[in-house]
Amino acid sequence: MKRIFITGAASGIGLATATLFHNNGWTVGITDVNESALRELATRLDGCWYRQLDVTDDLACQHAARDFAAEGGLDVLFNCAGILQMGRFEDIPAARHKQIMDINVTGLMYMSLAAYPYLLESKTPVVINMSSASAMYGTPHFSSYSASKFAVRSLTESLDIEWGRQGIRVADVMPPFVSTPMVTDAEFRAPVIDRMGVNLDADDIANAVWQTANQDTGVHNPVGGVFKLMKLGDKLLPGFTTRMLMKFMSRE
Repeated sequence: MKRIFITGAASGIGLATATLFHNNGWTVGITDVNESALRELATRLDGCWYRQLDVTDDLACQHAARDFAAEGGLDVLFNCAGILQMGRFEDIPAARHKQIMDINVTGLMYMSLAAYPYLLESKTPVVINMSSASAMYGTPHFSSYSASKFAVRSLTESLDIEWGRQGIRVADVMPPFVSTPMVTDAEFRAPVIDRMGVNLDADDIANAVWQTANQDTGVHNPVGGVFKLMKLGDKLLPGFTTRMLMKFMSRE
């Protein structure tokens, strides 16, 4: 029985992914900072392993990976924990910008390092990182979030080569806007969301994670037809075209 460890599993994409893998017979380890929501999900996913975890705590990440792996190994790590805040860059406090980078980037690195020795022991080890369409071109009103996802994209690419030599496959999933509380309940709604629309839900991303975990789908895995077309256009058209499109879509 394969085993997956998921951060940020108590809601949204993490919850949908944990449910999908559990329903397909995998052993699922779930973590989140929200202990009450995590405990509720663990009750629904009978037999799953769970622990409250702040991914910005390096030592806690090491202990969580060790304890989950001790019960049967670790085959797939899904780095799903992440936050965003929409708004004009200057209106978001510096501490919040830092928190976005700490969770989305540093937390992902801590968790990957913590899981590394146990992934080496798996026959089919995979690391899947939660990236975003915002990693294709800097997205206005998502500046620090977009910067964090560029970092995730770069880390995924480099580790795919580094760890790939050791048999660990590293990939990411790159959706545009997803109907999760982080987007739908936000106080500020970025204009680009209204113009592009929110056409994906958490289950769509969970299905992409499932496919990425079970077959080699490549390093970057865009989700959704609109973003796939945009990504293709970015390859075929001059770079300024993407800039102009983003400028038009994000106008206030």
